[in-house]
Amino acid sequence: MKTLNQTVIGVLAALGLAQGTQAQNPAADYPSRQVTMIVGFPPGTATDSIGRVLAERLTQRLGKTFIIDNKAGQGGSIGAAVAAKAAPDGYTLLLSATAPLTINQHVYPKLPYDTVHDFAPIGLHSWLPYALVVNANSKVNSFAQFQANAKARPATMSFASIGNGTTSHLLMTMLTHIPYKGSAQAQTDLIGGQVDATFDTLVSIMPHVKNGKLKALAVSTLHRSKYAPEIPTLDELGVTGFDAGAWLGMLAPAGTPKAIVDKLNRELNAILDEPQTQSRLLAMGSELLKSTPEEFAAHIKSEQEKWGKLVRDTGVKID
Repeated sequence: MKTLNQTVIGVLAALGLAQGTQAQNPAADYPSRQVTMIVGFPPGTATDSIGRVLAERLTQRLGKTFIIDNKAGQGGSIGAAVAAKAAPDGYTLLLSATAPLTINQHVYPKLPYDTVHDFAPIGLHSWLPYALVVNANSKVNSFAQFQANAKARPATMSFASIGNGTTSHLLMTMLTHIPYKGSAQAQTDLIGGQVDATFDTLVSIMPHVKNGKLKALAVSTLHRSKYAPEIPTLDELGVTGFDAGAWLGMLAPAGTPKAIVDKLNRELNAILDEPQTQSRLLAMGSELLKSTPEEFAAHIKSEQEKWGKLVRDTGVKID
């Protein structure tokens, strides 16, 4: 029979072992409080809309609230900078996109963060085809007519993007460019006839196409979108090999414990495997991507090289 002292010693040893295990695995009780997910774009943009779906599911799966905090500006860079400086404890995450992670370093003279060294990639989750759209009242009804107009009056044709240095900006650098602070403002002026065209994600543009305010001429990817299969691709229409879009991913500040990063990656991929989540994202115009943290890190480096070349070739710079 154990003595009282032996029992006490055993309990203390067990507690010590449990505490040691938790110290070795910081993800054991993660999250224990609210998690903030920073989005570097305004409400209503693709990153924001998709982020809210993911935040809702993470909240339901992990039992603590995940909230979206919009820090818009500088093509997504303001939000990325805020996240880069956050405590690396898993309670501040970043939902970001192609531009702030791989393009902006090439077009802005100086960014307050280093994409490779200041973040711990968690995983990719979305691929966003872009659509070239014009006002519903425009006389342009096809990409061929759009090309003809662009060639006939290149100096007067105007194009709106969601911001300087963004993917939509680079996709049409040969046209007059009017940068906006987000999709909503750019689309408002397009619908109102202040600008001639815009390239924006299907997620944010298709509601206006479906209600008859905008006309979609082409999508930017090699294959037609499952969300809008009626819209031809630029490749089909003669711009051979044109294949561009934006990807979205989740990141944490550099130094976040790997156990937390890995736990979030498992949860993110599990959410992307859910038929209901898949249906919700596909219905918004988002195609799904999945990756490990290591694959996402390699993807960022590869994309930096690709977009860096495009920036150099087009000469896009922002002072």
